Amino acid sequence: MFKILAVVVASISIGASAVPALSQGNDPYIFDLNSPQLDVRASLGDNTDNEFLKYGYPGPVSDFLLRSRYATSFNRALRNPNWVAEHLTLANLNGTADRSNADFKEDKDIPVMFRAHLKDYYRSGFDRGHMCPAADAKKDDQAMKETFLLTNMTPQVGVGFNRNYWAYLEAFVRDLTKSFDDVYCISGPLYLPVQEDGKWYVKYQVIGNPPNVAVPTHFFKVVLVKQGSDFSL
Repeated sequence: MFKILAVVVASISIGASAVPALSQGNDPYIFDLNSPQLDVRASLGDNTDNEFLKYGYPGPVSDFLLRSRYATSFNRALRNPNWVAEHLTLANLNGTADRSNADFKEDKDIPVMFRAHLKDYYRSGFDRGHMCPAADAKKDDQAMKETFLLTNMTPQVGVGFNRNYWAYLEAFVRDLTKSFDDVYCISGPLYLPVQEDGKWYVKYQVIGNPPNVAVPTHFFKVVLVKQGSDFSL
């Protein structure tokens, strides 16, 4: 049985007025997530077996990364994750791993020219904000360290957001495991339009030197919970 209980979406502005998220509909193509670097032309079907893509698929490329406690799709153009997916239970939140033993690191699974770098955040005025929280990965040291990879980070305002409202929302999602067997959570950044002089624009800051990493305007969390055979969103 599937029912709508609540939609938990953090459409929270970090520098612009909040506006509703806009749905663009379903993606026209579904790719094999287990093979993100495959010849994408094959995934698009026979209609691309022609001269236009004869020497390769130009992109955009989203890297699919599977970690101990989460999966993520990384956007090379924005240097941020598109989304980060988790599965939480009361049991898998247990552990003794300490975040003090983990350091922020660049993700070597992403080519150097397309990854976010530690220096991009230096004196930027933004926190390196987790999409999969460190507190969700106490299973072991490896799981904890993977949450500190920059492919799990986006720039976030520290005081008032990353260290407050976002942290409260993360704790709320963890607390759901006390009431439900399974909690599935997808988190990520948004870049929503703002209105100026009667017109709509998509504007966001870019940090780094050279500027590489996009600063999201909003963030979201979508949560699906399961209790027995019942699902709630």
